[in-house]
Amino acid sequence: MYLKYLRYMIAHKWFVFVEACKLGIPWLGFLHDWSKFLPDEWRPYTKYFYGNYPDWHRFAPGTKGRLFGLTKQEVQDKFDLAWLKHIHRNRHHWQWWVLREDDGDIKVLPMPDRYRKEMLADWRGAGKAQGYEDNTKTWYQANKDKMQLHPDTRIWIEEKIGIGHKTAVRGARRS
Repeated sequence: MYLKYLRYMIAHKWFVFVEACKLGIPWLGFLHDWSKFLPDEWRPYTKYFYGNYPDWHRFAPGTKGRLFGLTKQEVQDKFDLAWLKHIHRNRHHWQWWVLREDDGDIKVLPMPDRYRKEMLADWRGAGKAQGYEDNTKTWYQANKDKMQLHPDTRIWIEEKIGIGHKTAVRGARRS
């Protein structure tokens, strides 16, 4: 289980590094996702993705619905906390730039260029590490409505992955 996750992480980090180099941010590509190796992220991620979850209960007779001493809900809760820690440790996640203010309002901040480049490298690298060709455009189109991105960040991302935002050329002849 831990070895499987390690293999995935090495592949993911490699593909993100390659994409980050293409975008001119090799150092961020090298440092990408190091927090996932911390115990408070590593263990919950491993149990969630590689602990036969969510079907682990079928393979553990006599455990009364427990895996590693945890119920399915406890595995989910620990993963959710690990994910929350991960996005707050890593500025390449769009969620890091969403501020919930005390009055309940939500403010979306623009991502600096280096972090939006790392986010794009992450998306491309994740797909490749999972065995896909570059499926970033398809993945983004399926998920973009769930993301709270600053308009400048969204325009930049969509231009990089080849979605619209074409501006009229000045002085172009109309027919």
